[in-house]
Amino acid sequence: MRILHTSDWHLGQHFMGKTRLDEHKAFLRWLVEQVKEHEVAAVLVAGDVFDTGTPPSYARELYNGFIVELQQTGAQLVILGGNHDSVAMLNESRALLGCLNVQVIPGMLDDAGHQVLVLSDLDGQPGAVLCAVPFIRAREVMASEAGQSAADKQQTLQQAIADHYQQLFERAEQQRQQLELPLPIVATGHLTTVGASSSDSVREIYIGTLEAFPASAFPPADYIALGHIHRPQKVGGHEHIRYCGSPIALSFDEVGQQKEVLLVEVNGTGLQAVTPLPVPTFQPLARVQGNLEQLAEQMKQVAEHSRVPVWLEVTVAEDDYLSDLQSRVEQLAADLPLEILLVRRQRTASHDGLTAEQGVTLRELTPAEVFERRLAPEPLEAERQQALSALYRELLVQMEETE
Repeated sequence: MRILHTSDWHLGQHFMGKTRLDEHKAFLRWLVEQVKEHEVAAVLVAGDVFDTGTPPSYARELYNGFIVELQQTGAQLVILGGNHDSVAMLNESRALLGCLNVQVIPGMLDDAGHQVLVLSDLDGQPGAVLCAVPFIRAREVMASEAGQSAADKQQTLQQAIADHYQQLFERAEQQRQQLELPLPIVATGHLTTVGASSSDSVREIYIGTLEAFPASAFPPADYIALGHIHRPQKVGGHEHIRYCGSPIALSFDEVGQQKEVLLVEVNGTGLQAVTPLPVPTFQPLARVQGNLEQLAEQMKQVAEHSRVPVWLEVTVAEDDYLSDLQSRVEQLAADLPLEILLVRRQRTASHDGLTAEQGVTLRELTPAEVFERRLAPEPLEAERQQALSALYRELLVQMEETE
């Protein structure tokens, strides 16, 4: 059977004041066409369907419209909750969507057996068994114990997540035996793995104090469909453990990445092929850097290669001391199909402060990064600083869980 692996849609995202509505509309329309063209039997969305736990109404409308369109293709849809998604919001329509060939796993379920699903092929016959694992919150798999060090908590949490995967995998094997069919086993996940390369738009997940999950701790599934990292990649060089990445660029450091979804073919003998399907660029983004003279030339080159307005990040070097820099840069792009979303000053000298390094602005930093930069100049031992940073990250996770 053929499975389409996608993740990190971030419906409802605003990018420096710009809506992504048109891009997401175009992507979802394109995705339905791929399902039809490649005769896909099941679509897996490995987390972060929405950008926030309280998405705007138009984002929910996009979500619901996609489900209606996909239902007409006959493909099964499995939605996994991510760290950006609200468990309560995804759960509210779970029973209703179950009537439309859609399985929603918003978070860890009380009965782990409900996270083991049988995926059907286009003929309606069992084609694979799925271990449907969403974003795992620390409180869902472990209890905090007094006196535990940060390293102890990390080890305990890592083991708890590994145990959950193993439990589901064993249930999947039992399901396969009951059906008396040589079905492949597929698993999902929404987390950071050891060695994964992320981007600026990824909100780092620190589940308790777990920074990254080792690939060796996954069960021996035939394919593991991961979400959270926006850069498409194999994990540890393994063909069967993959991040498909986000379908659109969610930050300027993703400029130049070829976005994709993954067409996965499996049968009774296991994984047969993984084929990247390149996602068209619906809204071009670009970065330029240099002094004003160099920027003028680079902007012309960017404009020449695009038929639609390009969203631009500008980093000014040498001339970054000018007080009217913003207006000068905007004047350079006045007659070009460019929209300047961010102007940064490149600073080569060392300055005190949170945002001095390479002209980084506060809106480009995560709360955890702001805390760490503020903590850095304090006369504290390294271990003490690390412990405080870990506690702060735990606080951030707890705040997200209560949203």
